[in-house]
Amino acid sequence: MTAAHDTPVVLDRHDGPYGEVVLRRHGALLQIIANGCFLMDTSDGRSERLLVDAARNALDGRPAPDVLIGGLGVGFSLAHAAADPRWGRITVVEREPAVIGWHRDGPLAGVSADALADPRTTIVEADLVTYVNETSDTFDALCLDIDNGPGWTVTADNDGLYAPAGLAACARVLRPGGVLAVWSAQPSADFEGTLRNAGFQQVRTEEVPVARGVPDVVHLAVRPG
Repeated sequence: MTAAHDTPVVLDRHDGPYGEVVLRRHGALLQIIANGCFLMDTSDGRSERLLVDAARNALDGRPAPDVLIGGLGVGFSLAHAAADPRWGRITVVEREPAVIGWHRDGPLAGVSADALADPRTTIVEADLVTYVNETSDTFDALCLDIDNGPGWTVTADNDGLYAPAGLAACARVLRPGGVLAVWSAQPSADFEGTLRNAGFQQVRTEEVPVARGVPDVVHLAVRPG
């Protein structure tokens, strides 16, 4: 348990094309900070697990569905997907080489080592916005966890991912009946409307219970087909 008086200790800091990314330890927790904005830590992982499970449960029972995870983060989503033998290929797109390094041979290896060793797993170092616009690959599920939500992005470049053109790119990498799952620190009725206007169906929001405050959510939508 982390005491309130503990002082965070910076373990690593990198300046890159997308700004500053920091890994720090706060008591027993590891935290990722991007451009001064807290992204996530190793305190729980319920949200990340729900993101993956909600996407799989929304699928139509197809065998060994392939999943694309946007954002490696602290590795909870990847680890949870790899622990589920029902998934087929597991592809993770992460634009920060420092984050990938923290998982391969750094402090976060304890979370993701087994998942990285899984033959189904592929890590792609790329910007997700660029990837969904340029890749020829397709998936059954796309799980997005690269921001604090559609209205609270880490960098301005990510804003377009949640706009109609960005959602059209997400739909392009999804197979017919594929599921888009987007993690958010707060619900957004406006984003639900944007999903519907972009042609997605079965749009809904699942809440992630928290001890206090507004619950985290996962926005879900299905590509027609």
